[in-house]
Amino acid sequence: MSTTDGMQPADEDTTSRKAERLARLRLIRSENIGPATFHGLLARYGSAVRALEALPEIAARAGRRKLRIAPAADAEREWQALQRLGGSFLIVGDPEYPAPLAAISQAPPVLATVGRRDLLARPMLGVVGARNASANGRTFCRRIVAAVGDAGIVVVSGLARGMDGEAHRASLATGTIAVVAGGIDIFYPPENRELQAAIGHEGLVIAEAPLGAEPMARHFPRRNRIISGLSLGVLVIEAQLRSGTLITARLAAEQGREVFAVPGFPLDPRARGANRLLREGATLVETADDIIEPLLTAHGLAASGNPGMPEGPSPMFAAHDGIMNDVAGADGMPDDMDQARDTLLAALSAEPSPADHLMRAADIAAPVFHAAMLELEIAGRVTRHAGNRFSLVL
Repeated sequence: MSTTDGMQPADEDTTSRKAERLARLRLIRSENIGPATFHGLLARYGSAVRALEALPEIAARAGRRKLRIAPAADAEREWQALQRLGGSFLIVGDPEYPAPLAAISQAPPVLATVGRRDLLARPMLGVVGARNASANGRTFCRRIVAAVGDAGIVVVSGLARGMDGEAHRASLATGTIAVVAGGIDIFYPPENRELQAAIGHEGLVIAEAPLGAEPMARHFPRRNRIISGLSLGVLVIEAQLRSGTLITARLAAEQGREVFAVPGFPLDPRARGANRLLREGATLVETADDIIEPLLTAHGLAASGNPGMPEGPSPMFAAHDGIMNDVAGADGMPDDMDQARDTLLAALSAEPSPADHLMRAADIAAPVFHAAMLELEIAGRVTRHAGNRFSLVL
């Protein structure tokens, strides 16, 4: 086959890239494959195409006879349905995939997007708060968000009732990103339907869940990790002690992000969450300068109309750091995998246990542990919980 015109290799590369992107969508839509398992499979096999080919054998080794793998036709339909909505998929490995988000634990493998993806190249601030926000809180939010936007910082929030919606409205003209808990084609809450549509035209809407997925309780913490993961810092304006807002703040701290909080009157329940964050070391915010200067300075940026993102690790199309290199045999599998699976199954129980406790109980090295757990998760024999804990499926 002639390549004298220099076009054929580029065509082959484009075709291969498209196949890999579709395979990554299929992989995350397959049974028992979550973000952690997805990244573990990429680390082991180097591509989603090869991971999909290996799934039946992996499941069989761990005691699962049949595993539902998302058909290519289903992935194609979802791909085309999103295009009809005017959107597109952002897949880990794409050049546009934000490096700060790619660097977090269990980064979302696939995101549906509608709107201005160029906003992802700018520094971002998460803004979250109470659903039953006070009038003073809403006014303060509008003022802070307007000033932050004028400094070139994009506001990220969750399109919830109350403070989230206020933050989006106040930043629609300067740059706003809404991370929704359900499918990108689902309007939730219903009263924010027009706002969501406006953000899809003037800002950016992002969803991790498949099209058509109704928001469920388990979706919201996953959404929150994306809000904090995209952002250089998170601002809390009013939050009760038991709230999704504090979950977002905790995730931000765990991800190494700045946490900002607005103090409130001690007798107002909506102030207790932010006041607790301040006692724990969050930066007190009275004016926008309390956010803009430390946020941009800490990341080597200057306040301007369109500052760039700081350099970070690139999630280009390549295998993630391997977990198998120092334990793999000639066939790419650890030599003692069968024994490791059996030992871990004996150590597991219905009560979630931390990974380090299980490794000590089973007396196995971390790479072997992660490889074995990957297979057991795919087979549906163990469940992964927050905090890198695992339990046995009974």
